[in-house]
Amino acid sequence: MKLIGKYSFGVGDRFAHEGINQLKALIKAEEVTGLHFEPVWNKSNREHQIVGTEPGAVREEADAAVKALGYKGQYFVDADHINLSNVDKFIDASDFFTIDVADYIGKSGSLEERFLPAVKEAGRIYRHIEEKKGKGNFVTEVSMDEVDVAQSPQELKFILREIAREGIPVQTIAPKFTGRFNKGVDYRGDLAQFEKEFEQDLLVIEEAVNEYGLPKNLKLSIHSGSDKFSIYPIMGKLIRKYDKGIHIKTAGTTWLEEIIGLAMAGGEALKLAKEIYAKAYSRIDELAGPYATVIDIDLKALPSPKEVESWSAEKYARTLRHNQADPLFNQSFRQLIHIAYKVAAELGDEYYPALEKYTDVIGVEVMANLCDRHIALLKK
Repeated sequence: MKLIGKYSFGVGDRFAHEGINQLKALIKAEEVTGLHFEPVWNKSNREHQIVGTEPGAVREEADAAVKALGYKGQYFVDADHINLSNVDKFIDASDFFTIDVADYIGKSGSLEERFLPAVKEAGRIYRHIEEKKGKGNFVTEVSMDEVDVAQSPQELKFILREIAREGIPVQTIAPKFTGRFNKGVDYRGDLAQFEKEFEQDLLVIEEAVNEYGLPKNLKLSIHSGSDKFSIYPIMGKLIRKYDKGIHIKTAGTTWLEEIIGLAMAGGEALKLAKEIYAKAYSRIDELAGPYATVIDIDLKALPSPKEVESWSAEKYARTLRHNQADPLFNQSFRQLIHIAYKVAAELGDEYYPALEKYTDVIGVEVMANLCDRHIALLKK
């Protein structure tokens, strides 16, 4: 069976231009932390539809990055948050499947009534993929995180028992934790409660592996891992304490670093970054719709496009860069840019050439973000 390593990191890339920089960041992170994170390039069906790409583009990006850097380690391409209605288009390009069954979780009733429909659906999707890909040729993740109520450790154990009964060789599981995991910004919630839940879930996984015969490398998967800086030291401490693995999934944080890089490049690149903000500001309701449950934008905190038009490259970058110690950092501004990648896609004739022209400046931002602001925190 294809097995994912102890530590793995999901590197989403909206526009498939940062694969080399993302892989460089993971290589550098291993030098800094001593932890080898296997790269998993992930992109959801929704993101493909918005940007106008196909799953094969992710495979091409991953393969090209690996070849360019002479990388010899294992790597994966993740069909992110798929279901039976869209999985087929991911079959050829992917060898990691995030089976999302959150919509099948009931809001009331017994454990069976609430969670069995979701597990049964996961089983149907898994068997469909197995039929197409062949047994043992891919990694399976089950995702139940996009719901309103966190699953307790007792509920997670029940879910894992039923997953085992369905015959799903799950290697990563993404439960819902207490607190807000909003896009592009830090975790909002009780850190002590998160630590308690995370520790209990690690112990539940160990019990489930021993009792139900699930794969021995089964580990927790964290969605959305982008920019949740306050919980990284907690997770790092606990996976070291219990000698456990982890999968951390990020997606939009790399796109944000592209915009920061363009801003820092100045000139026409800065003008493009400002144009993207102005268009997003005028279409905020449309852009926020698909992300309504995972963003909290304070409209009063957003600068007007006219104000942004006068900003220097440094001010734009500092307002967007996720540095909470910087008085210029604006969470609402960052969240609006996070959901504005549709605007960039529509400006493709301008946006893609800019990514190529300013790749060196953007690469510095992408690498620093993933290595220094994300993975390095696991060792604190």
